[in-house]
Amino acid sequence: MHRAAGLAAPLMIGEQSVFRALRTSESDIVIADFKMKFPLFILLLGIFSECSSSPAANNWATIKQSVQIGDSAQSIGSYTAGCLSGAVSLPQNGPGYQLMRPTRNRSYGHPDLIRFIESIAKTTHSRHWGVLLIGDLGQPRGGPTPSGHRSHQSGLDVDIWYLLSQQAANRSLTFNERETWSAPSVLAAQSDAIDDRQWSSAHEKILEMAAGKPEVDRIFVNPSVKRLLCRRKSDHSWLKKIRPWWGHDDHFHVRLKCPLNNQNCTAQEPLPESDGCDASLAWWFSEEAKTPAPTAKKPEPPVLPALCDVILNATKSGLYHP
Repeated sequence: MHRAAGLAAPLMIGEQSVFRALRTSESDIVIADFKMKFPLFILLLGIFSECSSSPAANNWATIKQSVQIGDSAQSIGSYTAGCLSGAVSLPQNGPGYQLMRPTRNRSYGHPDLIRFIESIAKTTHSRHWGVLLIGDLGQPRGGPTPSGHRSHQSGLDVDIWYLLSQQAANRSLTFNERETWSAPSVLAAQSDAIDDRQWSSAHEKILEMAAGKPEVDRIFVNPSVKRLLCRRKSDHSWLKKIRPWWGHDDHFHVRLKCPLNNQNCTAQEPLPESDGCDASLAWWFSEEAKTPAPTAKKPEPPVLPALCDVILNATKSGLYHP
């Protein structure tokens, strides 16, 4: 039988053809035309390997191309132990936003994340709140990063700087500016108070607008930001999504819910019913929270789902070679 031009030989499991691969561009690979149902493919992977020890994060960081298995993008595993099929790269410029640190190659996310960023950026721009500077999303195939994050692995996390730069509002930033600018802290020096020179009502409006999106699971902010919002806002219905966490004084971290029909995506535990403006927030300003006990040893690398081996090892032809 003759093979169509441009198609790689199918991966065979017994007599069953699993997929063929079609190279579509330098930045994206699509693995398509399943002869067996996707859930059955996952089941077979489970038979051969219940779980996969995480390869070194550097293996994921060196990959420059995304890959897609099946007909739609899939977030696989959890936010802190997962990978991504069908990642899309956020363009460096768009209405209401500019991408920072492009050489880190962490501009990839699930299509839902890309749509979310573009949506809130357009709203921010149209309401004259400023231009969003976008930090890290994820790597071309997700997975653990060698530095900077424990999460951002399944294509559903994004960091957005608090800096609302007038220069970015007036022009496209240069390559050097994107690579060298630092995101300033919104905290006063040597204090847990908010620095009014770095904070404005626009920040509060952006956070409220983002938290109001149904696809948003939670937004991580510095505890001082959460405290400020609790004090100032009469409507607390959206504040349960605003979660205090260490750091996050120069950016906020948005995490989306598992997308529909992504059956291999592991959701985070549900949020508490309260708005979080209670004793749980007060704890973050205690000595215990400010001086956490040092860890005895470096944490073990995450154990990724078996399907992530397929995503990681897909070659330029789209085939998986175990």
